[in-house]
Amino acid sequence: MTTPMTPLMTKCLAAPATVLLLTLAACKPTQPPAPPAEPAVAEPAAPVAVYKIGALTISEARTRETPPHGTTTAGFLTIRNDGSEPDRLLGASATAAAASVELHEMSSTADGVMQMRALPDGLTIAPGSEVALAPGGVHLMLIGLNQTLVAGQTLPVELSFEKAGKLTVPLAIKAFAPL
Repeated sequence: MTTPMTPLMTKCLAAPATVLLLTLAACKPTQPPAPPAEPAVAEPAAPVAVYKIGALTISEARTRETPPHGTTTAGFLTIRNDGSEPDRLLGASATAAAASVELHEMSSTADGVMQMRALPDGLTIAPGSEVALAPGGVHLMLIGLNQTLVAGQTLPVELSFEKAGKLTVPLAIKAFAPL
């Protein structure tokens, strides 16, 4: 004689059966590990453009792309003076793209407010030193742009130095992102 299954008996038998099925599923054979991938080969870094005039070396010349109808942007670069006398960046021009270029400096006031001011007397580069024109500090301010600056292109800027003279340097136009 067989005893009919009650709902309670069905529940009591279903729980252990579920545990058994899950345990067996977890024990199925695994795939063999994939062979190790070949090591990635790093692309060589693009050479950094370096420009020389007199005892000065200019590198890392760059700016940011601008939105359509943008009228100002900043230019950045590094100047190294390998000479025995100081030189001074007096100013710059970018007649193909901007009405004017000014040398500016960002600084923080005593209450923490950032302010920008022109450096009408230029920027001295001491002998044996390096000066970085960088975001948040000294930079070239290109004012009155007459074209949109597009990433991947360059913008020629003529730098004027007190002793070394004039040198045209192309600013690489970078995508708008932190520089």
